[in-house]
Amino acid sequence: MNRGKRSFYRVTVKESDLCVHTDPPLEKLAGELLLQYRGYIENYISANPEFARTLKPWHISGPAPAIIRDMAEAGKKAGVGPMAAVAGTVAEYVGRELLKHSPEVIVENGGDIFLKTGTPMTLAIYAAQSPLSLKVGLRINAVEKAQAVCTSSGTVGHSLSLGKADAVCAVSGSCALADAAATAIGNHVKSESHIRNAIEFAKKIDGLSGLVVIIGDKIGMWGDIEVVPVQGRKG
Repeated sequence: MNRGKRSFYRVTVKESDLCVHTDPPLEKLAGELLLQYRGYIENYISANPEFARTLKPWHISGPAPAIIRDMAEAGKKAGVGPMAAVAGTVAEYVGRELLKHSPEVIVENGGDIFLKTGTPMTLAIYAAQSPLSLKVGLRINAVEKAQAVCTSSGTVGHSLSLGKADAVCAVSGSCALADAAATAIGNHVKSESHIRNAIEFAKKIDGLSGLVVIIGDKIGMWGDIEVVPVQGRKG
């Protein structure tokens, strides 16, 4: 992200490594929120260990925190396990609480971004060794309401993907859904020839507003999104 006039700070707890923008800076509050929501997830997993392991949609029986319910619901809509939505859901829950104290909020968690900004922003897409990496971006208008852009990759990072896409970027008003959808769609991209099928699959996910798929030197796009060239050096 081009910092421009914005100041960013990092908040880290175990696997969660958030890059956050607020005005004013709210590092202490962001850290407390991250601990709080991680605590809800960790406690639920302690009582339901399979929640953390399953690759299939999770059906909740009995009481559960709202963040767990949102993860499970996103997984159901995308046809994946609830942990496919964990990074995006945490980013959104922390971000929405920070919005009570800052008119602009950006929270990035492992490539999953929740944002509410005063002006439209361009988010560059990192796609590993693809020649398109950091050369194209998504222009996101999150002025009226918060938006989410979540990325899954079969060639970057430690998150589980069954596909080989360099980048699958899903756009939605829900960060939980965008995260789960990016994983599910990425699982369908084994080669360049699968881009069209992945887009057809994405169209069936209720609540998804747009998609970008990059594999090698090929790119596929669908939805109510604006894809723009990104100026500046690569890397």
